[in-house]
Amino acid sequence: MTSSIAAVWSHRSVLRLLVQRDLTVKYQQSVLGYLWSLIEPLTMAAIYYFIFGVLYGGGRDGMSGTDYIMFILSGIFAWMWANSAISESTTALVSQARMITTIKVPREIFPLGRVIGRFAEYVAGLPILIIGAIVFKADFGWHTLYALPLAVLVQAIFLVGISLMLSSLNVMLRDVERFMRLALRILFYAAPIIYPLSQVTESHMPEWVKIVYQANPLVGIFQLHHAAWFAGEWPSPALLATSVGGSLLIFLCGWLMFRKLEPSVLKEL
Repeated sequence: MTSSIAAVWSHRSVLRLLVQRDLTVKYQQSVLGYLWSLIEPLTMAAIYYFIFGVLYGGGRDGMSGTDYIMFILSGIFAWMWANSAISESTTALVSQARMITTIKVPREIFPLGRVIGRFAEYVAGLPILIIGAIVFKADFGWHTLYALPLAVLVQAIFLVGISLMLSSLNVMLRDVERFMRLALRILFYAAPIIYPLSQVTESHMPEWVKIVYQANPLVGIFQLHHAAWFAGEWPSPALLATSVGGSLLIFLCGWLMFRKLEPSVLKEL
């Protein structure tokens, strides 16, 4: 793993060019260009706020309408990074087969480039979150300075691992791409993005269901994103440990699977 990380680092200029190329190609024929990375999550947030905040009376007990807007925004922007990175990295090797087989670079940089590219879009949305926190008077302060970087770090580790895993598997089995479209829809509702975690932990569901639910690393990750703007949403030590440990495990499994399948992947491409 150390040698692979060193190889990727030594080719960081190539990685940077790949990210710049992907962003340029994605927005070059668009009138609004990079603004689409802000319009899409804002539109989704407005829709979910209207459904759950207006029609169904707000986010949860003790959360006002303006608080719920900020709650949704913090979840949606983090989800857009995860959703786009997983979707695009799944096809990262298949869609760049000719480049992969002709250029001698670490193959890990291709799915990694998709994760970094989508992270750049997430960073572009941070000013919106900051403005929203000021306008809606969110509970942000010193805890924001460590909750948000921690959330980004853990999510990045998770996304790199899952991207390495899915990109290599999709070459060998093309059904992976179709399966992930369905899986991402399930994951959206299986994590506290548009609803608070308390609605699950304080519900009457069987205890084993709650344990399985919180075993998902994304649950703790999104709680950290919410905690950056609402100190009361800070995840419990057990949930935080589960998310960090699960993300590291997925990263390790993704790297091992990518290295193990690499010869077969190159032959298939």
